[in-house]
Amino acid sequence: MTIVHLKTATRTPESGQEDVSATVAAMLAHIAQGGEATVRDYARDLDRWEGDLLVTPEQRAMAADRVPEALKADIRFAHDNVRRFAEAQRATISDCEVEIVPGLLAGQRQIPVSAAGAYVPGGRYSHVASAIMTITTAKVAGVTHVTACSPPRPGQGIPPAILYTMDLCGADAILAVGGVQGIAAMAEGLFGLPPVDILVGPGNAYVAEARRLLYGRVGIDMVAGPTDSMVVADATADPDLVAWDLVGQAEHGPTSPVWLVTDDRRLAERVLDLAPRLIEELPAPNAASARAAWADCAEVILCATREEMAEVADATAPEHLHVQAADLDWWLGRLRSYGSLFLGEETTVAFGDKASGPNHVLPTSGAARYTGGLSVHKFLKTVTWQRATRDAARPLALATARISRLEGMEGHARSADVRLERFFPSERFDLAAPHDAV
Repeated sequence: MTIVHLKTATRTPESGQEDVSATVAAMLAHIAQGGEATVRDYARDLDRWEGDLLVTPEQRAMAADRVPEALKADIRFAHDNVRRFAEAQRATISDCEVEIVPGLLAGQRQIPVSAAGAYVPGGRYSHVASAIMTITTAKVAGVTHVTACSPPRPGQGIPPAILYTMDLCGADAILAVGGVQGIAAMAEGLFGLPPVDILVGPGNAYVAEARRLLYGRVGIDMVAGPTDSMVVADATADPDLVAWDLVGQAEHGPTSPVWLVTDDRRLAERVLDLAPRLIEELPAPNAASARAAWADCAEVILCATREEMAEVADATAPEHLHVQAADLDWWLGRLRSYGSLFLGEETTVAFGDKASGPNHVLPTSGAARYTGGLSVHKFLKTVTWQRATRDAARPLALATARISRLEGMEGHARSADVRLERFFPSERFDLAAPHDAV
């Protein structure tokens, strides 16, 4: 490769996270021992909230009354798009049955988990879209009970727009609890709610670590790190659009990587000039996050060919991959490692983050090499079954007995032997392992 880094990141998203795991582990242990009372203590001390933790139907209705109709329409629009896409995904997943050999039937069933927990961030930003992405998808998958939780704001509780969205999307229960304590409350099944089978949704480093530590006891959608985004652009791209797309994703936080990969030096240099100036047009808190992310976590990479650009993209495996280049069908067919792909300047990662339909809960930190994002698949268990006639059991038992003895598993072999004896009492079979077995 003839790759030149015109700008290189000076830190990784993991920098400064060394103490998170110990803190989270201690909190989870404390909550496991102390239960609801401990969650209330954390809510008071960390969220500065002493109101109801389990949101009532009346509080849901009051929140809806406080949301402007125009905003409700936008939320419903986004919800409908996400629901339609999830329904289309669900339609591609089916039960099946096959006769493997005469008399041996096997199949698979798609069974939704019984209970899911959806975490909806509510710190500096009100993540209405995260409520849509997680709760809607779980309900489309057929999950019986969805608990959603989000941090309450002091003196207010969960912001009305988030609460309205949770209710619209079908949350069966809503907890006004944030952070590790919210994750633990859902996992433990506190406040009269069922313990969840899977935890989903984005969150800060503490939320991500809580889910990671609980994995195994419950399922999770993925191990999440800071959000990241890559733009792949050639000479046909508009530098203003490219720069704004990078800056827009950088505002997520100071540890959110953004990358520009291009084969056009003039475009690269123009974006390097534009991005810092565009950042200063943002409101102060957003600008601070984007400024830090651009300074420390952004990279601009110059390649010689589009194939090199694709190789860099696949090696990085970004959460969001936005192609602003000619011949979009070539890129669609060539690229292999990304959480979600955006093709052409007419779309943008922000569309996917908020309203377009495909889910925005996506693999970060290179995990797109081996997994996709949140979808109805995450809430479904693909389980298998089999049944056989007695005639089909004959070759199965013979092969099983011999293979089992080859492996030294006599109990397995005898569970096959006994069927041959019961089903075919007048016959004699050679059940020994082959003498020339390795």
